[in-house]
Amino acid sequence: MDEVLDEKYMARAIELAKRGTGGVNPNPLVGAVVVKDGKIIGEGWHKKFGGPHAEVWALNEAGENAKGATIYVTLEPCSHQGKTPPCARRIVEAGIKRCVVACIDPNPLVAGKGMKIIEEAGIDIKLGVLEKEAKDVNKIFLKYIENKVPYLFLKCGITLDGKIATRSGKSKWITNEIAREKVQFLRTKFMAIMVGINTVLKDNPSLDSRLDEEKFGIKKRNPFRVVIDPNLESPIEAKFLNFNDNKAIIVTSSDNRELEKIKVYKNLGTRFIFLEGKTFKMKDILKELGRLEIDSVLLEGGSGLISTAFKENIIDAGEIFIAPKIIGDNSAIPFIDGFNFDSMEDIFKLSNPKFNIYGDNISIEFENL
Repeated sequence: MDEVLDEKYMARAIELAKRGTGGVNPNPLVGAVVVKDGKIIGEGWHKKFGGPHAEVWALNEAGENAKGATIYVTLEPCSHQGKTPPCARRIVEAGIKRCVVACIDPNPLVAGKGMKIIEEAGIDIKLGVLEKEAKDVNKIFLKYIENKVPYLFLKCGITLDGKIATRSGKSKWITNEIAREKVQFLRTKFMAIMVGINTVLKDNPSLDSRLDEEKFGIKKRNPFRVVIDPNLESPIEAKFLNFNDNKAIIVTSSDNRELEKIKVYKNLGTRFIFLEGKTFKMKDILKELGRLEIDSVLLEGGSGLISTAFKENIIDAGEIFIAPKIIGDNSAIPFIDGFNFDSMEDIFKLSNPKFNIYGDNISIEFENL
């Protein structure tokens, strides 16, 4: 019976954790539930980077009733003084009798230390309840904290014949409005969005999030806007440069470092990543973004960037939206190109596919475990 109840309350904590999507990166998503006498008396989740953690919200709601209660937490409570005080000590001070945790925090600053504080205080501990489900919620955090390289998620919208635009570059709109709403969610979920210079020159995209907050139940957040621009061709008036939020990042050749034009971009708050040469490896770009504490990247294209990512086998997961439309032109722009496989055994295969329906569009989600 205890096992059933533990899973019930941990499942609730996991659902709460998801509400922090887009607001806490590069921190983990965490939910917490305080239970006493079979009733939930406090709930919380990590809502904002630098703000109170899930355990604090839940314990504050429970108040004095937290004494002698059980707390369910999706990730090991922190043990160090960071932007907020250590949650493990807050749990001890609240008089919690039992602490149920889904999984250990791999962050070297925590990694078992939080559990030790709680255990040494004489609190009963149970670890591993719905561990897989809790880790699934924090795939981004788990990769970044262990490798310091962002989680790379591919998104693209294609026709039935695999095109992302006509030969003249027109692409509005291949997918329907329902599918595009999901894209706005992805732009909030992931910390950065990445496109190539051709996308900027052809479409002049804003690369922001226009999320329906009420529909998706999370707060909208604009991502960092990363443009791969080896020759520094981005127009000064490009939409992605003019948000006054210091979130535009141009990846360009180190040959351009001393150009006068750089000063003009920097006056707009633009950041730069300088790499050698004119053809960049995706792994080098991601490594530099990781140094900026960007934990996740939504790769939206175009064809050249997507092809590079497949070639380097560096995509962690993705969602490909497919519309019931056919362009039927060999010169139209494909979403991936430049490969010459002789055998079906050698072609790219999407792992762990999941199929979604968005009105008259479908999508294939995949994940490289």
